[in-house]
Amino acid sequence: MKKLILIIMPLFLFLSIQIKAVASNEQDLNIVSKAAILIDSKSGAVLFEKNAQKKMYPASLTKIATAIYAIEKGNLDEMVTVSEESVQVDGTRVYLNPGEQVPLRKLVQGMLINSGNDAAHAIADHLHGDIETFSDHLNQFLKAEVGVNHTHFTNPHGLFDKKHYTTAYDLALITNYALKSPDFKEIFGTKELPWQGKSWDTTIYTHHRLLKGEIPFEGITGGKTGFVNESRQTLATTAHNEQIELTAVVLKADFKNDIYKDTMTLLDYGYTHYRTSSLEKDTEYRHGDEKFVLEKDTIVTVPIEGPILNVSAAGELFIQNDHEVIIQTIPLTPLVKEEAVVAKAEPLKEDGAKGSIARDNSRVYMLITAALLSVGLVWFILKRRVYR
Repeated sequence: MKKLILIIMPLFLFLSIQIKAVASNEQDLNIVSKAAILIDSKSGAVLFEKNAQKKMYPASLTKIATAIYAIEKGNLDEMVTVSEESVQVDGTRVYLNPGEQVPLRKLVQGMLINSGNDAAHAIADHLHGDIETFSDHLNQFLKAEVGVNHTHFTNPHGLFDKKHYTTAYDLALITNYALKSPDFKEIFGTKELPWQGKSWDTTIYTHHRLLKGEIPFEGITGGKTGFVNESRQTLATTAHNEQIELTAVVLKADFKNDIYKDTMTLLDYGYTHYRTSSLEKDTEYRHGDEKFVLEKDTIVTVPIEGPILNVSAAGELFIQNDHEVIIQTIPLTPLVKEEAVVAKAEPLKEDGAKGSIARDNSRVYMLITAALLSVGLVWFILKRRVYR
């Protein structure tokens, strides 16, 4: 029989940590950026958020989406012919020439590491012929494959357009999705890369000061910067320590120092308060008299100093902090009670008893029928004698 774990202390048995929660809110962390989010890169649990569902302009953080789309829908080894339109795009570039032949992988590298808008435009042209068609396909991909709900991109690079928007939460989802790709993860974490092009022979460096090491911070694994006047400073960062992998997104800070300070504050909070663990398949939970079971091994995030767990009547396991903020919701499956099995067995016995009674009654009916037939036969014989 599987071991039943009560909702007030399941992590004692399979996570071996204490039950007490530590949490924070916007005022505690003093985040300056207009929107921000911190999530577990593996479980997707939201550990901190500020205006995370508010529509914002992402600037070059758009290139995270363009990169993973190109990796999944294109062939990184194929050659791309750079179009005239690509080299005319505004903003940061890797100085491509019209007609230049460049591997798709190199364009993704130039776009993510040096934030090349010309590389992003060349990728879009190569995959779908023009920016509009590319954007339509990208939006469909993000909605269907990543699961975003408040994102609409009109270009591959993030130059301002009123209809080009997303949210901090959606950007975190996109980044976490992209991290599943080894190619993306490698390029996203590249600090410098030799670059040889027709008109530019140099070494390109990431613009992300934490990733580059200009601002020392433990465990930075990847990042992307962004800026246009309307979005102000934006930043996406991934990091890890021995307990957890984190994704942080901050949007619309007025100064570069603010996005880095906010990001370090978020990562520090994640490092010191949370850890990633897992729940084992077939673990049972109770809500009142109802039992539920976890059908597969599940990655979860829990406060280091103790989570609060609750099971809803609908069969959802809530992991909460001490402010009763739900950081993760895990669906459970109803478990058939053992009592229900016994209850099903008992009617079978009753049906059996009823069967015995039915067999006894049938014998009585047969006897009565025989008696009636006998009476009828006697009456018939007597009737014939009378008429003779």
